[in-house]
Amino acid sequence: MPNDEPTASSTAGQPRSEAWKTALTVLQSAKPPFVPEGVEAMTVIVEFPPGDPGTPPHRHSGPAFGYVLEGEMLFELEGEPERVIKAGESFWEPGGDVIHYQDGNNRTDIRSRFLVTMLCAPNQPMLTLVDPEELTQRQHLRAPRPAT
Repeated sequence: MPNDEPTASSTAGQPRSEAWKTALTVLQSAKPPFVPEGVEAMTVIVEFPPGDPGTPPHRHSGPAFGYVLEGEMLFELEGEPERVIKAGESFWEPGGDVIHYQDGNNRTDIRSRFLVTMLCAPNQPMLTLVDPEELTQRQHLRAPRPAT
């Protein structure tokens, strides 16, 4: 009797788990901007000690998709208010001209670790720091800062 469902046993006669049917959890779905031919994908783990402010304002040559493994990250992209992303949560950024202002550790008592997969444009660095002059010129594009 034919059956379209995969069987619970492998070709070697060993039992096969059915866990794969429910193993997938979608964390985020995004439509990145156009990705040019020749893009290289890179996956990295970033780790900051307690209270570390993270990478200075920068941009990526292509979109980046991330997942916080431990701790909390203070995350801010140009045009968006800063927000805290906690362990088990995901994030993405479009890359290109968008400035990534913050990715620092939001906690002073534990480290933060996050995994990022970036699509790097051909012949461009994966990360470029933004100089103070450009930050001043684009200040009007940054979301209002929270009152302290």
